[in-house]
Amino acid sequence: MPDSLKIKGFEVYQGFLSPEEQELLVQEIREVARKAPFFSPVTPSGKPMSVRMTSAGRLGWVTDRRGYRYEDRHPDGMPWPSIPASVLKIWNAVAASERAPDCCLVNFYGETAKMGMHQDKDEIRFEWPVVSISLGDEALFRMGNPERGGKTESIWLKSGDVVVMGGDARLAHHGVDRIRFGSSRLLTHGGRINLTLRVVG
Repeated sequence: MPDSLKIKGFEVYQGFLSPEEQELLVQEIREVARKAPFFSPVTPSGKPMSVRMTSAGRLGWVTDRRGYRYEDRHPDGMPWPSIPASVLKIWNAVAASERAPDCCLVNFYGETAKMGMHQDKDEIRFEWPVVSISLGDEALFRMGNPERGGKTESIWLKSGDVVVMGGDARLAHHGVDRIRFGSSRLLTHGGRINLTLRVVG
């Protein structure tokens, strides 16, 4: 396992996945999306999000006018597919946790998509880390603090990078300012897939 770069408590494993491992993950995520198609979420205020999303695992993360939450079914009513074994292998390698994740949130970023600064705090307990896997185009990832505001730092995440948010960084604000569209050839038509693994509790 490669050494991690630690930034504000975030552990960044650069180049964690080989090109072959990335290709396999994309194939498995396509199968997830075939069983539970990507949908366009809205925030509780009714604002459309710029990413499209789906999930795998016992629970999936959803947002709509009723709020942010975990549900055991896709908005169209079907159960979420299982988390692929290759994804769980990454969790087991970096999470330092015997507890398996309940949810693998899959976000797709198109050319203009981004993600505002936010905390991952819809889980019941926070002792387990959040693991983020980047596939496809590079993303400018911003890392902040548990409290809103203050100094932030940013790094370009490349395809195959893995980020672990645990300890002091578990409830830190973070977001994606933009993607560098066309910077990777992994996805045929460009864009970025981000997998986020969480224990809900």
